Amino acid sequence: MLDHPTVRGRLVAAAMKLAAERPWREVTLVQIAEAAGIGLVDARHEFSSKGEVLAAFVRMVDDAVLARSPQRSGGQSPRDALFEVIMSRFDVLSAYKPALKSIAASASLEPSLACAIGRSQPWMLRAAGVRADGIEGGVRALGLAGLYASVYRTWLADDDPGLAKTMAALDRRLRRGEQTLQSVDRVVGKLCGFARSCRSAARDAARKRPESTPPQPEPGTDAAASVPPGALS
Repeated sequence: MLDHPTVRGRLVAAAMKLAAERPWREVTLVQIAEAAGIGLVDARHEFSSKGEVLAAFVRMVDDAVLARSPQRSGGQSPRDALFEVIMSRFDVLSAYKPALKSIAASASLEPSLACAIGRSQPWMLRAAGVRADGIEGGVRALGLAGLYASVYRTWLADDDPGLAKTMAALDRRLRRGEQTLQSVDRVVGKLCGFARSCRSAARDAARKRPESTPPQPEPGTDAAASVPPGALS
């Protein structure tokens, strides 16, 4: 269980408790504040929608997964490391499974929650020792988001304590995703190399370009004669 004794943490805990007891679509911010024993003024300072409450929950789960993540050595493959990180995330989520089923059934994804889920993916990559920066990292994060969403649905329906279906689905998707990302990485690498070549060529052209010189007066023309009358007065 996530333990956050702050006002924000108490509101998140109350929201998850209510979601486990009734359909999430029926839960209101007022009910969440009442269940947490927090006044509406304080609740308003923390959240303006239920989506923001869930976004805070996602970030708390991120923190718990990252806190569990060991220092990665070079001996483990990225696929195996990601498998451990994602299963660790499901372990953190397991205490909230009834609430998460209720939330999933509401079929509502607010922008704040979608952003929190999107920002979560690069951190899961980093926890697995996989680079998550730059164009390549963005592609990997998008791929992981799709993979996680698919396996998450399997996990929600998997009531086996050993999570055999979940682990089989995760392993299958990771193997498929690994092959896809290897192809994407090659394409992105070529594009990045092409972009670097273009920048280098532009710099070389700029260095070779002659400096501009001021126009010279035509032969036999008195430079002073071209000065407008009164300009020297």
